[in-house]
Amino acid sequence: MENSRIKRKKRRQSISLFTNIVFCMITLAALTGCIVLLLKNYALRNQTQETMAQIQDLEKLQDIYIYTQADLDSYLEEAAVLARQEERGAFLNELKEKMSGGGTATAMLRDFFQEDVVVYADGEYHFFPISDQLKKHDYVYDNFKLLESGLVEYVDDTDEVISRKGIDVSRYQGKIDWEEVASDGVEYAFIRAGIRGTTEGKLTEDERFADNIEGALENNIHAGIYFFTQAMTEAEAVEEAEFVLELIEPYDITYPVVIDIEEVTSEDARTAKLTREQYTENCIAFCETIKAAGYTPMIYGNLKTFMIMLDMNRLEEYEKWFAYYSTPVYFPYEFSIWQYSSKGSVSGISGDVDLNICMKDLAAKD
Repeated sequence: MENSRIKRKKRRQSISLFTNIVFCMITLAALTGCIVLLLKNYALRNQTQETMAQIQDLEKLQDIYIYTQADLDSYLEEAAVLARQEERGAFLNELKEKMSGGGTATAMLRDFFQEDVVVYADGEYHFFPISDQLKKHDYVYDNFKLLESGLVEYVDDTDEVISRKGIDVSRYQGKIDWEEVASDGVEYAFIRAGIRGTTEGKLTEDERFADNIEGALENNIHAGIYFFTQAMTEAEAVEEAEFVLELIEPYDITYPVVIDIEEVTSEDARTAKLTREQYTENCIAFCETIKAAGYTPMIYGNLKTFMIMLDMNRLEEYEKWFAYYSTPVYFPYEFSIWQYSSKGSVSGISGDVDLNICMKDLAAKD
């Protein structure tokens, strides 16, 4: 009996211990879960704090890049000022370099304003935008070769000379040995037929016209003709053309007949106040009269002539003879002859003579 009680007591003790162990394990598991939840909550809180900090940083960044219109205008103005200062600095440095190199003001302006024709006249600089309406020449500037002799030649891409050497003469060259001129390679000569007086307007034959035209033709030099105009009206321009036609009628003129349009600076010159429109009308009247007689008309002038005194838009159909005494030639529009020097030297002529090159075959064909 005693043994049975002892056994039952031990069994109850064993069950009680097992129960305690189970409860301890449950309690430990619950505690572990609480710890895990606590750690997760802590991690979530840290993540939330980091996210909030990032949001605050973004808000700060947004504050930096959001401007009012006034702020934007101020920023753009400051940027423009800085850009102008940089451009001004670059311009001044380039200007210093050009001035140090001995460049003239006109040459520098032409470098800076390459979309314009820059003309210095009457104490002022004139800027003419290069017109898309006018025909341009297609000369390659590097193909104009300045020789040690002072002559200029125009060559093709194989360095073959394709220009023709010429001169223009009047009474100022005196008596000319035309045989010597021909031996010096001159292929054509423009002979001055005459002038109209700058004040009284009288038509006058050049005193050496006959000698020069005959001397040139006798030595197989192509002859062209030019006349210095001072016509006030179209009627006077026609009168000048008819005066020339009468003089050249006996001769074989194979090069153009030219109206010479130049500024006369004296205040009492009859054309001193002639308008651009009237100069152009007179030029057309002369050229059309020459063309009607079977000759090739041509216009002679310099930058002032073509850009200021004449309306080029109305003169496209006529050949141009351009005077410009520097290299490279400065003129964007079509021209056939370039008078590049008034101080040239040619055998058979004492003193200076105008030198020309022609890039086109202008000789009239029989």
